[in-house]
Amino acid sequence: MKTVSIRDAKNRLTELAREVEAGETVVVTRNGRPVFDLVPHRKRGGLDLEAGEAYLRSRGITRTEMYIADDFDDPLPEDFLLKPLP
Repeated sequence: MKTVSIRDAKNRLTELAREVEAGETVVVTRNGRPVFDLVPHRKRGGLDLEAGEAYLRSRGITRTEMYIADDFDDPLPEDFLLKPLP
C-alpha cells in the first residue's frame, strides 16, 4: 500500500491511476492523516434473486408471496407502544 499527500496525488493522478489499475491501493493524506483511498474499481454486487430462489427450492419452498399493507407508511397511533402485545 502506497501513501501520498493530497498535493502529490493531484500532481501525479495519471501515474497513480495506472498503479491503481494494476491492483495497488493508494492512501491519500492531508497533513499526514489519511483522507481517502484510491482503490481498483470493482463491479458492485447485488442481490442474486435466482440464487435465493434456488436456495428456497432446495429447502422445499416452492411458493413465496410478498405483501406490504396499504397503510405501511401511515403513522402509528400515539398509544401504540403503551399497549401490551396480544
